[in-house]
Amino acid sequence: MSEIHIMDHPLIQHKIHYIRREEVGTKEFRTVVSEIAGLMCYEATRDLKLTSVKIRTPLCEMEGKELSGKKMAVVPILRAGLGMVDGILSLIPTAKVGHIGLYRNPQTHEPVEYYCKLPSDCEEREVFVVDPMLATGGSCSAAIQMLKDKGVKKIRFLCIIAAPEGIARMEREHPDVPLYIGAKDERLDEHAYILPGLGDAGDRIFGTK
Repeated sequence: MSEIHIMDHPLIQHKIHYIRREEVGTKEFRTVVSEIAGLMCYEATRDLKLTSVKIRTPLCEMEGKELSGKKMAVVPILRAGLGMVDGILSLIPTAKVGHIGLYRNPQTHEPVEYYCKLPSDCEEREVFVVDPMLATGGSCSAAIQMLKDKGVKKIRFLCIIAAPEGIARMEREHPDVPLYIGAKDERLDEHAYILPGLGDAGDRIFGTK
């Protein structure tokens, strides 16, 4: 079974329910999505390993802590996933960024790949796959499989809103990948949109609705 984390932090919940409102405009929506991603990253990195290092303060020497390895990558699923990248980089500025481009076939609702560009040493990194919405789970599952096929072993997935159907698919197909979810919604509608959801995240981030 997948390791599933539903975020219960008050700030995350407040910001998610704020951007659900249809009157929230593009600039504000984009800003708050980035803020949510940063807060979720803070929670999702809670178990990263630390190593001891000797440093000198202005007064004396001491043993401090820093991230062990420090090799991380953020991989947004295009295009909506781009809205989460800056919020994560604000906390992990040294992370490299890859991109996976998938679109959903309107008839089958299954993902079709059109782009993939990853850091050359991606298989050595802790990879955070990000997409605001986990609906059917098709795009997320396909993106993670692409990473696994390239040798990536350490993968986490972050999304702002998830449907039970998408969570179930991830549990079936990638039970080894931890899921970090801002809010678990009720269900998918007949067009595979999340209800109550927040609409099309990509359209709202980029102002193309």
